[in-house]
Amino acid sequence: MTETRRTPAWVGWLLVLPALLVGVLLNVLAPEPYMGLPLLAAAPLVAGGTLSLRACALVAVVACGVSAALDLVQRRPVTASSVDIAVVGVIGVLAVGVNVLLRRQGRDLATARGIAEAVQLAVLPDPPSRAGPLVVAAGYAAAQAEARIGGDLFAVQETPYGVRMIIGDVKGKGVQAVASVSVAIGAFRQEAEHAPTLDELARRLDDALSREADRVGNELSGEDFTTAVLAEVPGGGELVRLVNRGHPGPYLIHDGAVVRLDATSPRLPLGMGLGAVAPPDGRTSGDVVALPPGALLLMITDGVTEARDRAGAFYDPCHSPVLIGAGAMDPDGLVRALIGDVARWTGRGRQDDMAVLAVARCRPERESG
Repeated sequence: MTETRRTPAWVGWLLVLPALLVGVLLNVLAPEPYMGLPLLAAAPLVAGGTLSLRACALVAVVACGVSAALDLVQRRPVTASSVDIAVVGVIGVLAVGVNVLLRRQGRDLATARGIAEAVQLAVLPDPPSRAGPLVVAAGYAAAQAEARIGGDLFAVQETPYGVRMIIGDVKGKGVQAVASVSVAIGAFRQEAEHAPTLDELARRLDDALSREADRVGNELSGEDFTTAVLAEVPGGGELVRLVNRGHPGPYLIHDGAVVRLDATSPRLPLGMGLGAVAPPDGRTSGDVVALPPGALLLMITDGVTEARDRAGAFYDPCHSPVLIGAGAMDPDGLVRALIGDVARWTGRGRQDDMAVLAVARCRPERESG
């Protein structure tokens, strides 16, 4: 299960010890109207939010002891001294209570994150590293570091028609987006085995997502759509067929060049209830691209292309040195290098969920041996 990230102990002590020290100095050196009691009382509160329960209780006891000792040295009246100790003691007890509540909240949050991570793995499992003639790798980076699940999706499956793949982005929000991801992946798993063409597969996915929108009574289903690229690599992997439904185009990386594969016949996204709208003259809406030996096919979501640097410039994979020099990389290395490059471009800040899927033809046995 995912652990809750806590403030390092040294940071807590770095805040607590100066509060105690300055509180003592103010009590000893400052004029009579100015006392260090507030800082002595603040030390347990700081400890309650940053240190362990035992350390917090220790700081509270020390603060009470220091307050009593200072009053004794300064010969303050017993009544005033009692009030000082009571104030620091009450705040110390509150600090211990805050510490207990924060730790309980941290455990609950860790449990929730663990459940979300399990849901993520169930809804969006890692693809196989080998599928038919292809080597496969995928990566996912959520917009928020604490998030475990989002609206981006990908899947790879061997079928009677070859290896079929999908990468997509649900434009809805919240739980409904996660539900749409589950429906899209489930429909792809089922229909990829039976749809004779990618166009037919896209139509069936569109129907499944439209039915889901109707089932939940989503009156804004036209705004909650899913962009996607469907790909099919038949036979020995010499070519790839692509159908783009309103999604950023994939990239072909080969011989030091990065080429974006824009759709020649753009289509509307999935889930808008317009799957019956056929391309003109009965033509298919897909493209066929050669996948030569050594080439890498990169499929992404808009978390990559819409990533911006501090000047507001968008990340362009076609001009990325990491991708241009990716000729010797395997798909896994390419995915990791791209995610790292986008992170550097944005200054380590993520502006949107980002999914990456990369494939390459397997090397012949005599070469890999």
